[in-house]
Amino acid sequence: MSLKIAVFTETFLPKIDGVVSILCQMLERLNQQGYKVILFGPTGGPAEYAGAEIVGVGGPPLPFYPELRINIPRRRVWERIQEFKPDLVHIVNPFFLGPFGLSYGRRLNVPMVASFHTHVPRYIRHYGGPVGGAMVEPLVWNYLRTLHNQAHLNLCPSTATLQDLRQQGFRRVHWWKRGIDTQRFTPGPSDRTMRERLSGGNPDDFLVLYVGRHSPEKNLEVMRDPLFRQPGVRLAMVGGGPSHEQLRQHFRDTPTTFPGFLRGDDLVAAYRSADAFLFPSTTETFRLVALEAMACRVPVIAARTGGVLDIINEGVNGLYFDPAQPTEIGPLVGRLRDNPGLRDQMAENALVHARSRSWQSTMDQLIEYYHRAVRIYQRAEGRKRHRLRIVG
Repeated sequence: MSLKIAVFTETFLPKIDGVVSILCQMLERLNQQGYKVILFGPTGGPAEYAGAEIVGVGGPPLPFYPELRINIPRRRVWERIQEFKPDLVHIVNPFFLGPFGLSYGRRLNVPMVASFHTHVPRYIRHYGGPVGGAMVEPLVWNYLRTLHNQAHLNLCPSTATLQDLRQQGFRRVHWWKRGIDTQRFTPGPSDRTMRERLSGGNPDDFLVLYVGRHSPEKNLEVMRDPLFRQPGVRLAMVGGGPSHEQLRQHFRDTPTTFPGFLRGDDLVAAYRSADAFLFPSTTETFRLVALEAMACRVPVIAARTGGVLDIINEGVNGLYFDPAQPTEIGPLVGRLRDNPGLRDQMAENALVHARSRSWQSTMDQLIEYYHRAVRIYQRAEGRKRHRLRIVG
């Protein structure tokens, strides 16, 4: 049985990040499976995506993170969702717009699913400073817990996040796995032109790649000193964001390139051209780019924390460093550089794992969660009617 789904999300196209990638996959799979979808999100995006109607909801930018907006719906949003008559409401990363989605779901008396994608409490530590962050973080946890516990089902992207949320008192939480386009992200020969570009004209050096947002919570500064103590190592930092210019200054006079955002075939060529993929962030609920790199047959070095724990088998398809000891990055890179056979075996194992994580199967898992939420809702409604009959 197909459903009509109303989605409320704090972020969507034209912004590019892991959450948006997941949403695009979700809309594509729901469309393929015959589900009707309407998505309420920030303004500036397309009017339609993969058969789903996209309704822009405006609002002012966040003072400390201007790429995100405080999206507050007007009356027309309530009118449009009443016209659509959804069978289920899915709230993505509830924070500003999400509470309105929850309110509409209650008013319409339909099942509600909420998904946790961004570790906002950890972000607070970076933007609020050690004192401000320590004061605000418990308040943010309380706010998010209150929102999520209104949903009939909560979803999160990794087992580490699942444990965090349950410890914080979130109820009805389940692991919604992550997958990638295993037909697009595939191994292949290194593109000489791309490798020249990423290595700053030094294609014979050992090329380390980072792909993602350039922002304070990504912890990117820690790569510089340990990485460049290794001779013959170069870094390419693909992407952009609020910390882009500060990072260019921080990595000035090092063998680092900043090619900007890469998409489509250029992004695949960048992965294929790298010798190793490095991801130092400690705030990620999942690291989709790490899985993309693995699918292009590139071993990953990552901080031992968060969602990456579900995809890297230490010493088999990648390597970990202690997030409290970023000096470990240099020796790990040197280990791969100096042992081509080890790097090659890890790359092959990374590819095998990534091929088992197709996005279609993870979106089919989401669809099953939708139907589970409907069953939970129906049972709750049945108990409610039974209590009313007894009271009556």
